Amino acid sequence: MKKYSYVGISLIILLFGIYTIPKVVDRLSNPNSENVEKSSIKNKGLRTHDVKKSTKKVELYKFDKVPPFEFIDQNSEIITNETYKGKVYVVEFFFTTCPTICPIMNEKMVDVQNEFLENPNFGIASISINPNHDTSEILKAYADEYKVTSPNWHMLSGKDPEIVYELAKKGFKLFAGVAEEEVGGFEHSGLFALIDKDGFIRSRKDDHGNPIMYYRALKENEFDDQIKELKEDIKILLKE
Repeated sequence: MKKYSYVGISLIILLFGIYTIPKVVDRLSNPNSENVEKSSIKNKGLRTHDVKKSTKKVELYKFDKVPPFEFIDQNSEIITNETYKGKVYVVEFFFTTCPTICPIMNEKMVDVQNEFLENPNFGIASISINPNHDTSEILKAYADEYKVTSPNWHMLSGKDPEIVYELAKKGFKLFAGVAEEEVGGFEHSGLFALIDKDGFIRSRKDDHGNPIMYYRALKENEFDDQIKELKEDIKILLKE
């Protein structure tokens, strides 16, 4: 029995040597061989500890569907939900005579427009909260001033302000309305809403796992705007 045991142990040692010796020789003759995989990763622009992170899929939270709407745009065309069907789009509430946040918001929106200018599946809806003043002609002049060039960016107005305020409040959970004490006479948020191809409001989650619902167009106190995050999430939805 001992004889067979010695034979078995010898066989194991022999197999182990056959397997490991070439690797040791290769390591000694090619001291950089252990870095081949790491170098390959770096050549792709990734750090080794980023490999797992880069394959993680970001999932955007889905809120309610945007309710039906119908407005007239800067080209005097009727625009509805169906206009944006199959498109990813961003919604804002603004007014052309706004002297405070609207110019900043629309400068940021132009930046978003230019990022996706060549993509026919992306659009923007800028809804006026002062439709009595913001006619198609005024919206057209405003669009030209801000270099609105995308055929899918519609600046929208209607005949009844209450319809706009209802859409903002119930459709987007955002306040928009007359506020005489405010500069410009109206109050609204500096937020952008992101809508998917099926008409649902979408957003990423914060560091605590809570959906943010909207994207800050403006810097607030110590918080920067979220235009970078908005662009990233538009790209995600365009691929869905």
